[in-house]
Amino acid sequence: MVRSRSLQRRRLLAAGLAAGAGAVLPKSLSAALMPTPRQTPGPFYPLRLPLDSDTDLVQVAGRGQAASGAVTHVFGRVLDAAGRPLAGARVEIWQCDAFGRYHHPGDRGGRADPNFQGYGRMAVGEDGAFRFRTIKPVPYPGRAPHIHFAISGRGIEGLTTQMYVAGEALNARDGILNRVRDPLARARLIVALEPASEVEPGALAGRFDIVLDERFVPG
Repeated sequence: MVRSRSLQRRRLLAAGLAAGAGAVLPKSLSAALMPTPRQTPGPFYPLRLPLDSDTDLVQVAGRGQAASGAVTHVFGRVLDAAGRPLAGARVEIWQCDAFGRYHHPGDRGGRADPNFQGYGRMAVGEDGAFRFRTIKPVPYPGRAPHIHFAISGRGIEGLTTQMYVAGEALNARDGILNRVRDPLARARLIVALEPASEVEPGALAGRFDIVLDERFVPG
């Protein structure tokens, strides 16, 4: 019964996000097609992928309690430089939990939240759209809040990048973010997270479109 309710909830959330994605498409096509800057994958990409690697990082299969943190829906599209969706591309995300800890043996900060999946992946459809239910990223020593993204697929040279949160004071001091010298390019990595009660009560949501440079996609 619990699994049935969870599946129904995920389907409803997916439908809500799909509708929302169409409503907030960027108005400036030229700005939307600026390639997404590359960023380091960092040291905490999972050494072993969790058994539950779906798009809902807040609820881990087999656990009755949800992850700590503010539920956040992140969605967008994977596009080439001409604005064409990259159907079949795989999108992976990973991030620390609400206490700043990763599910990785190299993170010595303590045990990560067992109710937080920490990693998710999906293959985009014909429209290039992806969506994840996760938590609002939090800072940890030396880093502004961020979510890691990796894009891969047949004929695609992999892209790894990071998504940051608009309005975070630590953005101005984050060395990795500020390696992107061009302010317009740097802005491509910063996403406003807005209340999204129409999608899920009390949740946040933000759109992060990922544009691959033409050199890294099939011809």
